Order: sequence, then C-alpha cells, then structure tokens
Amino acid sequence: MRLFAALPLPAPAQAEFSQVLRTLQQSGWPVRWVQEGSAHLTLKFYGEVLPERLDVVAEAVQRAARGTHAMAMHFTGIGVFPDHIRPRVLWLGVAAPAALELLKDRVERASESIGFPPEGVPFHSHITLGRMRDGQRFPPGAIQRSEVAPAGASFVAREVVLFESELTTAGPRYVPRLTVELGG
Repeated sequence: MRLFAALPLPAPAQAEFSQVLRTLQQSGWPVRWVQEGSAHLTLKFYGEVLPERLDVVAEAVQRAARGTHAMAMHFTGIGVFPDHIRPRVLWLGVAAPAALELLKDRVERASESIGFPPEGVPFHSHITLGRMRDGQRFPPGAIQRSEVAPAGASFVAREVVLFESELTTAGPRYVPRLTVELGG
C-alpha cells in the first residue's frame, strides 16, 4: 500500500484550489493535472508500505501530531519545483505559521524512528497542481507571465490524515486510514 500523511483542505479552500486548477488547465501547458477534490498539503510520503506496518506508521503519525493545534493558513500564488529553468512540478503556495514546519519536522522524526528516512530537502508548504509530462517543457516565461492568482482565502487546517493512495486508471484515489484531529 502507498501511504502519505497530509493536511486535507476544508471545503471552501478546496473550492478555491479547484478554481485555480480549472483556470490553469485552460493554459494548454503540457501538465498532468491533479484531480479536483483531492488537494492536500503533504507532510510525509511513505511510498510502498507493507500492510502489516500500517499500524506502526499510524502510531508514528499520531505521536507526531499530538499536542499540535489547528493552524490558520492562506494561499499565496503559483510556483514551480525545482526552478523556473527546469520546472517539473507546478504548485500553489500556502502561507502557514511556524507550527506547520514544526509538525512536519515531528512527522519526519517519528517516521525516521520506524525506518522511513527524511526527504532531505527543505520544506516548502505547497499543494501540487500538476507535473510536467515526460519530455515536455513549459513555454519560456509562462509561469512568470501567468495572471492566475488565488484570492488568498484563509482556511484552518484541523486534522492530519494518513492516506492510502490507490492507483486506478482514472488517477489516484485517496483513502483515509487514520485521522488525527488537531487541538485548539
């Protein structure tokens, strides 16, 4: 089973994300877009995990989230990874309190203690919009010229979810395996 821990978006933020996504889909860019309604802010991607380890991973996520309060956030704008010269991932930025980075660190440490090494890249809070199609490139300067901007709606992240990603012909389907409510 493919697992990841994430903060799901509440309905109003999911709707704003979907509006940005629909607008960008009309750009003609060579991108494999994410499915509407599946937006989330990933804290840790575990990859393939044996089913008998689900409880161990769930306990690590629960332990990491313990004592974390709900967090107010808002969308900031679109960007790319790794850079504008060779973009591979198109994302929507999220401004969040320092508590989000602390939660991410706690999830990484708890995961490392059960055999899942840290990603080794700086954390940048974002929600993936899409990935470049293999062998394709964005038109030069397309991202910088894009006039798509989210309204910057605020939302509150109130839970951490351990999802299983089931790969289907229609794209991935995310099945919650554990939900941890954030306090406050």
